[in-house]
Amino acid sequence: MSTSEPEATSTTPGAASPHPEVDAALADLAEGEKTWADLSRADRRELLDKVHDLTVQHAADWVDAAVAIKGLDPKSPLVGEEWMSGPYPLATGTAALSASLAKLESGASPLDGATFGTAPGGRTTVKALPLNIFDKLLLSGFSADVWLQPGIDRATAQRDAGLAQRDPSRTQGIGVVLGAGNITSIAPLDTLYELIAHNRVVALKLNPITDRLLPVLTRVLEPLISIGAVRLLTGGAEVGTYLVHHDLVDHVHMTGSALTHDAIVFGTGEEGARRKAANDPILAKAISSELGGVSPTIVLPGEWSRADIKFQAEHIATQRLHNGGYNCVAAQAVVVSSEWKQRDEFVAALKEALDTAPDRAAYYPGSDSRVAGATASFPTAARLGENGGRVLVTDLEPGAYAPLLQTEYFAPVLGVIDLPHGGAEFAAHAADLVNEDFIGTLGVNIVAAPQTIRELGAEFDSLLESLRYGTIAVNAWTGVGYLTATATWGAFPGHTLDDVQSGIGVVHNALLIDRPERTVVRGPFRPSPRSVLNREMSISPKPPWFVTNRTAATTGRLLTGFAGAPSWTRLPAIFASALRG
Repeated sequence: MSTSEPEATSTTPGAASPHPEVDAALADLAEGEKTWADLSRADRRELLDKVHDLTVQHAADWVDAAVAIKGLDPKSPLVGEEWMSGPYPLATGTAALSASLAKLESGASPLDGATFGTAPGGRTTVKALPLNIFDKLLLSGFSADVWLQPGIDRATAQRDAGLAQRDPSRTQGIGVVLGAGNITSIAPLDTLYELIAHNRVVALKLNPITDRLLPVLTRVLEPLISIGAVRLLTGGAEVGTYLVHHDLVDHVHMTGSALTHDAIVFGTGEEGARRKAANDPILAKAISSELGGVSPTIVLPGEWSRADIKFQAEHIATQRLHNGGYNCVAAQAVVVSSEWKQRDEFVAALKEALDTAPDRAAYYPGSDSRVAGATASFPTAARLGENGGRVLVTDLEPGAYAPLLQTEYFAPVLGVIDLPHGGAEFAAHAADLVNEDFIGTLGVNIVAAPQTIRELGAEFDSLLESLRYGTIAVNAWTGVGYLTATATWGAFPGHTLDDVQSGIGVVHNALLIDRPERTVVRGPFRPSPRSVLNREMSISPKPPWFVTNRTAATTGRLLTGFAGAPSWTRLPAIFASALRG
């Protein structure tokens, strides 16, 4: 249980509460914490399993609500994004958390049986993908490894895995989760992480953009709601402000921008700026966060075929345009070598991929004004897409790119930055650039031909070690890290309240690993069958999260069904749909 007794709420004695629904929800959670504390790990696992089943049962309603929120054509392949970033990761996340609880229940560590390895700097790694034969088949050629912080060995990792579930009766009070407005699985996944990893009951306030999801999430989370472990709230900024400062709340977790974080922690206006400069927060409780930033993609020069150039142009266009460009980890700047002999061909292919990708509504509030801000800063930028709503910034002097590196546009804005180096020298300078000049540390992508990686050898490993990002994706998009339940998701560790960058803490992490540093994702440079012909160990076709995938909606629906009930009999339909993509 929380060690402190609940204090009086922050309302004036005798005065009517401005938000009685919040007071009632928190009072319910104060009682629900007692119920939660009395539940065994087996009881909690049973609740997770029920949420898992309800997620799949109501997945179609979930996707329908997301399609309405985002103004998508229900018949568009882009609906696949809503399957794969909505119910699918919650289904896989609940299953993975349940498996970790089952190991703890048996007296084992969630990392018993895990595959350990090593990384540069003497680090220990834990394999997060693939974990079974189905992973190897459905995500052939993809992998993810969690790097632990320096000094943590295998025995320590196994001993400490489980986090707060190592002592389930010791709860940590009431946590607030301020839900995201872009990806619909973020809020419920963050809620589960608070419950399991931190042993806190949760008041989840939805972002007003996602209020249409309230009925679906109420049904999906009903097993946790019914025992008083979760309460769902809606409302605007005034509700959120009242909620996070409420005396019954012990902790806050948010997903959003650094600006929103600073407004919550320090306040707004001149007073907020003064408090931030003095590191004098108005929020009298701990806060964790997953925030955005300017995510880079580093393209290492090499010898690529025309098909390679076209595929990787679509890949990077997807990194920017997935979900309309409204992702915390959407690529915003592509770093290339001006000495690369295929540089111009690649940039032309990237421009075409951005221009011809399926059009969609700019659903996220403020998008048009942020695009206008980008074009004002870069008047020579190309306006692309059916309605000219996509922006590509190229061919500027290095110093002219500063606004692109320091402003998270959260809109379909992409820049190409040239560095005058080649080979290992380019890799080192690119790492320095993205580490020192870009805001945010959530994710960085690297695109490199396998031959280039082999030629760099140990220098490529040094490149990975040098990048201070929470997720690094090699020939994959960092979004794959988000979709991997057993990987960690969050900023590189070490940020502070007054310099929060991409946030503090991690989420997902269904193996309940203590003190992770980063996740490194790898994927195939080429899709099948070209990957097989070039001796890459992958049979994966074009990934279903590509914005150009023609069968993404069908594949996403089938994958969600598979996540609900994995079975060999479900694989042929998934493979058939994926191959047609």
